[in-house]
Amino acid sequence: MKRIAITLFITLLFSPSTAFSQTRGRSTRQRPPATTTTQRVSQVRTQGAQRVAEQIKHLTRFVYVLGGVNSGIATSDEAIRRNEAPPAIVQKNQQSKAQVKANIQSFRETLDKLEIDFRATPELQPFYIKLAGVASGAATAEELAAANQFDRAGRTLLDVVNRLADVLGIMRQ
Repeated sequence: MKRIAITLFITLLFSPSTAFSQTRGRSTRQRPPATTTTQRVSQVRTQGAQRVAEQIKHLTRFVYVLGGVNSGIATSDEAIRRNEAPPAIVQKNQQSKAQVKANIQSFRETLDKLEIDFRATPELQPFYIKLAGVASGAATAEELAAANQFDRAGRTLLDVVNRLADVLGIMRQ
């Protein structure tokens, strides 16, 4: 019996230790949470919605101010046609028109960039379909302003604001 125990003991000592180890490595590694991609999508959508909301705020403020500026421009234009306006008013009127045109051009450029960003960002592409065309609406307003049709340009910008509001509504769902 002693011989069997000693033989078994010696066999255990000289046998390879890998024979007794696990064949598959087990670890307690944690998998990264699956919500990181959904969190990123949510974060990108929120940032996109914030940019759309920002444009809505800027455009509505501009359209509101444009109403008053437009009436001043119309009054000045009428006085200029009747040759009753002093040179200072003529100059001020030209400056107002140039400022309105520059602001509308700036809006068009910003909306162009917004459209490009929505088209290029995979998380925002589903909303691009509704957003597409806001820059062309601003371009139409820019053309109308260049033709001194500021009232129509303002109405066209209101259509752009409506479209942006629709996009924002879809993004918040």
